[in-house]
Amino acid sequence: MPHGLHDKPLFGFIGWSGSGKTTLLEKTLPFIAEKGLTFSTVKHAHHKVDIDKPGKDSYRHRAAGAQEVMLATSARWFLIRELRTAPEPSLEDLIEKMSPVDIIFVEGFKRTSFPKLEVYRPEIGKDPLWKNDPSIVAVASDDPTLTGTPKLLDLNNPQAVAAFICNVMGF
Repeated sequence: MPHGLHDKPLFGFIGWSGSGKTTLLEKTLPFIAEKGLTFSTVKHAHHKVDIDKPGKDSYRHRAAGAQEVMLATSARWFLIRELRTAPEPSLEDLIEKMSPVDIIFVEGFKRTSFPKLEVYRPEIGKDPLWKNDPSIVAVASDDPTLTGTPKLLDLNNPQAVAAFICNVMGF
């Protein structure tokens, strides 16, 4: 059964910078694909990122004031929307623009409520997020002695992480 905003099948990976969220997600996704499930990802960045390069035609279109620029190739297409003075879109706004899939994996958006896994490494020196967020359904860590977590998963076992996610998502 789908979970998430407007019945979207969201599952999140959250944690402090440097905890290994992207690495764990990257290693988990092939096990999700092996089950025949379709998925997409949404990644939130707190810093300004630009996939376009100065001097390229698409960059020049944006610099000239285009609200949106679509770049199409034989392998993929990109849609770049300039926010200019508009507010940053919510997760709900973003996923409404995506095609339907079995699971949408979200990296970041930790303050939004949907099922999430926290990637936690005590050596980073930050307080765990699971203690204050009831939507965190599991913690993946390389410290097997952690206590008080909702469900403790081995950070180095992406196959087990994938199985847990599939169970939570009803697959």
